[in-house]
Amino acid sequence: MRKWTLILLGAAAVVLVPWTAVLATTLPSSTRVHHWSMAWIGLDVLLATGCAATALLGLRGDPRARLTASATASAAVLDAWFDMTTARTGTALLQAAACAVAEGAVAGVCVALALSRGRGRTESR
Repeated sequence: MRKWTLILLGAAAVVLVPWTAVLATTLPSSTRVHHWSMAWIGLDVLLATGCAATALLGLRGDPRARLTASATASAAVLDAWFDMTTARTGTALLQAAACAVAEGAVAGVCVALALSRGRGRTESR
């Protein structure tokens, strides 16, 4: 079953290439978004929850911390992407860039935790 899962993931990657081209040529350059604040709040709640879950699992030595770290890294990268691509020029863009740097740091730490070989427990010295 693992082989077929990987084949399906590879097929999805191939199908997404032309789909991305369709989106690039058909989506409007701007749109009005309803529930804008809810979307941003939800993304930040997701990021905070992922950080908290990773920290709690890691401190308990639970190897599932690597899974939550991986998911949290993805959320942090998405948050940074949307911060940068939706910011207006000027001060808003500078603020978005500062947030993206912080989110990039969170993503980097989470990737390091996700790839670590240990059980996830922090060692006290």
